[in-house]
Amino acid sequence: MADNKIQQVIKTVEGLTVTELAELVKALKDKFGVTGPVFAAGGAGPAAGGAAGPAEAKAEEQTEFNVTLVSVGDKKIQVLKELRAVTQLGLKEAKDIIDKTPSLVKENATKEEADKIKAKLEEVGAKVEVK
Repeated sequence: MADNKIQQVIKTVEGLTVTELAELVKALKDKFGVTGPVFAAGGAGPAAGGAAGPAEAKAEEQTEFNVTLVSVGDKKIQVLKELRAVTQLGLKEAKDIIDKTPSLVKENATKEEADKIKAKLEEVGAKVEVK
């Protein structure tokens, strides 16, 4: 029975315009007291709802980020270890990134993933940019 309700809600949401979807998200946040982002509405862009208004323009901000290692700092070995841990790169590939700074560490990362990589590398003394 719950599965049927969920399918009905999904069908209803699919029929909403981008503006209506933004209003729904705001109403749900207000109703349940949510203060941060709940989910990313992937795929719901101007093609789904026509011209983007101010609310949609804000919702369509950058979703993919590039993480760039700007400098290694004093702790090259610790940065190398952490770089390998967060990227799953081999030793040679990670060393090449460190030796050729500024270097792209991760391309098309989500905001959360980019922030995590940046935090981990900065903990060990590296300088990182997220664009």
